[in-house]
Amino acid sequence: MLKPLLLYRGFLTPQLPHLISFGINSAKASTLFRRNFCKMDDKIALDAAKSAAAQAAVDQWVTEDTKVVGVGSGSTIVFAVERLAERVWKEGALADMICVPSSYQARKLILDHNLTLGDLDRNPKIDVYIDGADEVDSHMVLIKGGGGCLMQEKIVASCAKTVIIIADYTKKSLRLGEQWCKGIPIEIAPMAHVPVKLKIEALFGGEASLRIALKKAGPIVTDNGNFLLDWKFLAKREYNWDEVNRAISMIPGVLETGLFVDMASKCYFGMADGSVKTQNK
Repeated sequence: MLKPLLLYRGFLTPQLPHLISFGINSAKASTLFRRNFCKMDDKIALDAAKSAAAQAAVDQWVTEDTKVVGVGSGSTIVFAVERLAERVWKEGALADMICVPSSYQARKLILDHNLTLGDLDRNPKIDVYIDGADEVDSHMVLIKGGGGCLMQEKIVASCAKTVIIIADYTKKSLRLGEQWCKGIPIEIAPMAHVPVKLKIEALFGGEASLRIALKKAGPIVTDNGNFLLDWKFLAKREYNWDEVNRAISMIPGVLETGLFVDMASKCYFGMADGSVKTQNK
């Protein structure tokens, strides 16, 4: 009896770790599935909100009288370009519309949707510029540049009669820093990143850090061949953002800031329930 029992026990014992491991891995897989499922649901909800804001803004501001449209950058602008293309190719409207991009991404979106590509050399006057934002405060001050395109975005926006912002509900806040916690992007000449960092921190506190790439060694390089600093300002300090923007812009080596002050005329926020709320200047 002893030998069969040992054989039986020996047969089961090696399998025990595998059985335990299978149970643990199954639990992990189930948890991972739930997390990914939740993330997917969140993304779908945010995409729906972005799409609603984009469609409302494009339909209101891009008419048959609109000849030149400035196209911003980022995830929300994808829905705006899709709506522009729908108006052109499905509805037969906007036949004379020219699109001026603010980045390589925007240029590719315009070409991919077979819209007419323009540039500032031939189209220095823009009827309406549509773009997203990383955060919008109660005074319509914007943080932009999370995707690294702030300099060209601000140049194209400055050429427009009207600047319209589209975003989902997570980008709306009473004061800057409530929703966007990654800091204010600042585009700088590569050789100046250490002096600029130290001067910003001395002037306004907080911490400015060089934005490092995730899938390449070293810092992120913008479409213009420059570096980006992300300045995490002091959350409890009151800032006059117009003065801050001007002061930082005057530091040698700073090419542009991600603070868009007194530029946007109207913001469209896609809400979780599918509605769209607006905020005026």
